[in-house]
Amino acid sequence: MVKYESPVNIFALGGLGEVGKNTYCFETERSIILVDAGVRFPEANLPGVDYVIPDYTYLKNNRTKIKALFITHGHEDHIGGIPFLIRSVYIPVIYAPRLAAALIRHKLEDARVKEDVKIVEYDSDSVVDITDDFHVTFFRVTHSIPDAYGICIDTKQGRIVETGDFKIDLTPVGPNFEISKLARLGTEGIDLLMADSTNAEIEGYTPSETAVKQGVQEVFDKAPARIIVSTFSSNINRIQQVVEVAVEHNRKICILGRSMETVVSLARRYGYITIPDASIITDDMLRNYKANEVCILCTGSQGEAMAALSRIARGDHKNVRILPGDTIVFSSNPIPGNGALVDKLVNSLVKQGADVKQNGLAFSLHSSGHPSRQELRLMLRLANPKYFMPVHGEYRMLKFHAEIGQAIGLAKENTFICDNGDVLTLKNHEVSYNGHVQAEDIYIDGNDIDGLSTVVIRDREQMKSDGMVTIVVAIDTKKNKMVDKPIFYARGFAVTGDTHLMRHSQMAAEEAINQVLRNKATFAEIKSSVKSAVSHYIKRKTDRSPMIIPVVMSVN
Repeated sequence: MVKYESPVNIFALGGLGEVGKNTYCFETERSIILVDAGVRFPEANLPGVDYVIPDYTYLKNNRTKIKALFITHGHEDHIGGIPFLIRSVYIPVIYAPRLAAALIRHKLEDARVKEDVKIVEYDSDSVVDITDDFHVTFFRVTHSIPDAYGICIDTKQGRIVETGDFKIDLTPVGPNFEISKLARLGTEGIDLLMADSTNAEIEGYTPSETAVKQGVQEVFDKAPARIIVSTFSSNINRIQQVVEVAVEHNRKICILGRSMETVVSLARRYGYITIPDASIITDDMLRNYKANEVCILCTGSQGEAMAALSRIARGDHKNVRILPGDTIVFSSNPIPGNGALVDKLVNSLVKQGADVKQNGLAFSLHSSGHPSRQELRLMLRLANPKYFMPVHGEYRMLKFHAEIGQAIGLAKENTFICDNGDVLTLKNHEVSYNGHVQAEDIYIDGNDIDGLSTVVIRDREQMKSDGMVTIVVAIDTKKNKMVDKPIFYARGFAVTGDTHLMRHSQMAAEEAINQVLRNKATFAEIKSSVKSAVSHYIKRKTDRSPMIIPVVMSVN
């Protein structure tokens, strides 16, 4: 009798059609393993939102099948969702590289997560077997953070390789990409490749991280006074480059920004960043040194309002102000959607007399951690997959990546451009579409794991664009009539008071209430009538749709 082997379902709860919240799921009849659990940072059209995480409903409904979470590396879009995930479902064990494991432990402590979480560190020699369903091995890749890995998942139905974030840097800061290991996996046979698509629009190769050091060196050679370098706190390789140049130029290093301080401290403890103790000073010591003896390393390269660089620019920082002659280095490129924030910050800095250096033709101050088109071609050649699923990217990036695969010989029908929730099934080395699971966005305001619904977000957006009108009505319930005319309060829409629009809106509300009070009416019916009458009148007169909030009070 032939033993039945369960097919393997593959789907993403995040990471497709977006840059962020990478969460990939692999499911058999009895087991689920996850690769990464990230967050996405909110765009400007999400007022009041701190993070966007995946909808974990499917995992909650199948919680007994979850066996493990594997982490490819320690960036927020791959580990930031862990505190929310483990409060939603029980994760028996998290497998993570050494640095990512340290960052996760700190994140859980910082989030005051009380659940007991087992974290097991892995390296490129590790092998993990999950029941009889998944045989998991790892290969080291190069990225903008140390300890980044791709993951190979062998199943009874075939082999899956998920690259994680990578670039093929032949002169990296740190260990080499294990190209020979990837090539061996490809020679043995990869059924489905899931590969990073972030730079699929960019031709050529992504510049090596070591090339950035030359641009940083040139800035330090020419800067006459203080140097303030802003980059991602998680870009540990970049931070190491900067501190090496600062030490060479006999500049003291001051680290600002909570996340920067945390990551640098952890990275120094584990040996990923090397800074002599004598070279580090605190911000209250800056006044003891000449301007040309100081380098400030801080967060805020994306123009974030509460990051260190923005607070310095606004004059909100306790010990640091922008001084004429300061050289400000943005060692990053704006994330899509952040360009306006960065431009606003740069203008503020220049207005205060700073010399701002950004990545460009004049200075090479940033190198992406993701592969450009030639590296994607090389990855596809080395892996030589039968089927291909681009991941980690907005839709156009996934489409470009799919076209690259087809250009080097992959059949179009073997290439899958998926949305979050789309399910692929691997069975007997064949891959096909197989339905959809729930995979919406959940908006996090603070640490509330329940998140905000899309209705709340729409309400916030409506208030931001069209304002709000509150209508207070007092009803004598015994006589079934209004005590007085409705009172209007407007915010962000019109001046509350005796304006033509408000007077006529008040009349529309009054007429609607009198109409509904001809018969015995509930407060809900009164509210509905007022809201409908006022919103229709305002829309007709102004073509605007402020939020209408009726408040009905009982007076006897």
